[in-house]
Amino acid sequence: MMYKSGAKQYQQVNVTSEVLDADPHRLIQLLMEAALTRMAQSKGAIERKDMEEKAKLLGRVGEIIQTLQSSLDHQGGGDIASNLDRLYDYMIRRLLEATRHNNVDMIDEVMGLMLEVKTGWDGIREEYLRGAHGRQTPVDSSDSGRLGSTISA
Repeated sequence: MMYKSGAKQYQQVNVTSEVLDADPHRLIQLLMEAALTRMAQSKGAIERKDMEEKAKLLGRVGEIIQTLQSSLDHQGGGDIASNLDRLYDYMIRRLLEATRHNNVDMIDEVMGLMLEVKTGWDGIREEYLRGAHGRQTPVDSSDSGRLGSTISA
């Protein structure tokens, strides 16, 4: 029991440190990773018939997706931002249905969609870093209300 508590504290410190050191692009990656992890955990909760844990985990995933949705730059992101906005909305609705019906297949569907979005986001990491290091447009950190004003998707 003591080990479990210590391991959890270490994990929280490690995650906090990674978030504090992350650039806006990496923050989005971390959010997507957290959503995928919690969806996988929620499937386990359904299998264990732990409905309280399932609801908590899927609720958190919904919050993460809403954060991703609110970070979209609709001005600079054009069609990509609009399409992601609709996709995130769809994911949230599917997760609500999955919660209501304890449907692992719906969770798998959302996980597949999130993984596809994350794969695309991961693929533009090098481009983002080139821009963030002055070779292109620098990151505007003055907009503290968003994860990054140069994030277009």
